[in-house]
Amino acid sequence: MNIKNLAWEKMDGLLPAIVQDAKTNAVLMLGYMNQEALQKTIDTKWVTFFSRSKNQLWVKGETSGNKLKLVTIKPDCDQDTLLITVDPIGPTCHKGSTTCFGDVDQSTQTDWQFLQSLETTIAERQQSASEKSYTAKLFAAGVSRIAQKVGEEGVEVAMAAIEKDADGLCNEIADLWFHVLILLRARDLSMSHVVAVLKHRALFSHVKTL
Repeated sequence: MNIKNLAWEKMDGLLPAIVQDAKTNAVLMLGYMNQEALQKTIDTKWVTFFSRSKNQLWVKGETSGNKLKLVTIKPDCDQDTLLITVDPIGPTCHKGSTTCFGDVDQSTQTDWQFLQSLETTIAERQQSASEKSYTAKLFAAGVSRIAQKVGEEGVEVAMAAIEKDADGLCNEIADLWFHVLILLRARDLSMSHVVAVLKHRALFSHVKTL
């Protein structure tokens, strides 16, 4: 993408930037960029906008900590709108919701999208100091404690597979998955990193039995 070739003249040097969650595909917000904001976004990997009210650049989340980590930037066919996919750190909206258009309706999500939105919620809890949040307290306890919980849940899954009915087993697996997601987040990883490993193994399954 050549920044200078974009259609800056259409809106007095600004382009609308649609921000989308790279994992869930949820539309998070709409902002505006000038050339400097776009270049800074590319250079720093943190989404930066041009504030029309303050007439200056602003890094999304520079005050709240709820930043948008850049994944991709793509102009539309007319070169006058940007689609930016991101890895959001915490809720995007200043009112505390996942998106500036309200929280995502979980009832309409696919299973994969739900797990991704759960990852987002876990990331939000990581930034919270609330003593009422079990997840926040677990993050505060550190990686060793989180890893211990994963081990405990794994043992409970194995026991449930032998001793409990299907519902009991599913409940224990749900506990395990939840704590695995927390552990991944604590190590700055996500499910996508694990899926990438599985995809790599599948590509070579003709060489090595999966």
